[in-house]
Parts: sequence; structure tokens; C-alpha cells
Amino acid sequence: MITKEMIIADIISQHPETLPIFRQYNLDCYECQIADLETLMHGAGVHKIDLDQLLTSLNNAVK
Repeated sequence: MITKEMIIADIISQHPETLPIFRQYNLDCYECQIADLETLMHGAGVHKIDLDQLLTSLNNAVK
């Protein structure tokens, strides 16, 4: 299960199937060096993305 406290780079490396979801939300996290340090919650906030909706989409992708 993906949580808001997880580091973005960890999510992508553990669950590569989430990459299209990040792209869908215009989060080019896989290209960003900060992804190694940034939590999903922080990244969503910086990009003004609904965190609950993003979490739902990501977790649906890994089912």
C-alpha cells in the first residue's frame, strides 16, 4: 500500500506500474532529483494536486 509519507523515488522503484499515474497528474518525478528525498504528500502539495485522489490512483495501479 502506498502512503503519503513514502518517498516518491521509492514508490517508483518499488512499483514501476505507477509511472503512468505520475505522468497523468503531470508529476515528472522520475526526472526530478528531489524525488529521492521528497514525500508524496510534499510533492502533491507543491504541485497543488489532490493528495487523496493521487493516493487512490496510485494504490489502484498496484492492485
